[in-house]
Amino acid sequence: MSEAMAEYHSKDFEWEELRVEVENDPSFAHHFLSFQPSSSSQTLADSDSDAWKRFHIRHSTGKFFKERRYLLKEFPELVSCKENSKVLEVGCGNGSTILPILRGNENAIVYACDCSTETLERAKEIVDASNIVSIKHRFHPFYCDLSESGFPTWLACSQCRDLHLQPQQNYLSDVRVNNNKATFNDSYPLKENGCCCGGVDFLTLIFTLSAIPLQKMAKSLKECFSVLKPGGLLFFRDYGLYDMTMLRFEANQRVGFREYMRSDGTRSYFFCLDTVRNLFVDAGFTELEIEYCCIRSVNRQKGKVMRRVWIHGKFQKPI
Repeated sequence: MSEAMAEYHSKDFEWEELRVEVENDPSFAHHFLSFQPSSSSQTLADSDSDAWKRFHIRHSTGKFFKERRYLLKEFPELVSCKENSKVLEVGCGNGSTILPILRGNENAIVYACDCSTETLERAKEIVDASNIVSIKHRFHPFYCDLSESGFPTWLACSQCRDLHLQPQQNYLSDVRVNNNKATFNDSYPLKENGCCCGGVDFLTLIFTLSAIPLQKMAKSLKECFSVLKPGGLLFFRDYGLYDMTMLRFEANQRVGFREYMRSDGTRSYFFCLDTVRNLFVDAGFTELEIEYCCIRSVNRQKGKVMRRVWIHGKFQKPI
């Protein structure tokens, strides 16, 4: 299917009807119980990055690589943006979001980070094999674990951030200073302001925030805010409350309220609209769009209908 054929839709069913059904089903009662953090909660949070690194190594190929072509329909600004617009993909994985952007806009410059150097290598291999025009000058992968450290200063230095930030905010990058663990393309010569790249015009968070422990989300979003240029847009898509995946988790897999851990150690949080809205507004963003995407998909092999719930959001850094 070509990019032009990859249509975007978001309303196969009403989320409110699903909510009523789920909340009245006794088999889902364990999802609504209050949650008391155990003494091991912090230990689990500290091991998240390692779990995702192992996940990426296991699933570097195969069914986990599928281009998200719908994103260009969901966020058309990625196609219509001006020449040399800078896009930052946070938590890029093996490149499933990067490739559609590079294909859809041959003038866009894409920076992409992940907490796994192995995954970055795989993403680079996949992009290099795609025969996209002038790829070497437009794709720049680098290591960054957003839940633990800030973005590198070559992307947006402290001086450039201070020109546009609220002074009372404390960013991850402020305490990181010269302790960047990046070993994968640590810097790039694309200097806009002489001191750094000058920040980015667009930032994508596609199924990334849910993988970060809830207590670290607010600071991670402030870090994203800090590297966006004034007027820049952040595009968000992630798991929504009562998604099929959430309802499959057992009671013993809960590690927080609406927060779960898989057997491989990776976690997922399932967002309601208010939680997303509050997180982004508190980080300084202006809300432009937010809604539940309710998609009905069919597993033809098993004959099962699956109701997927995601959240679509578009937020802007004030000018």
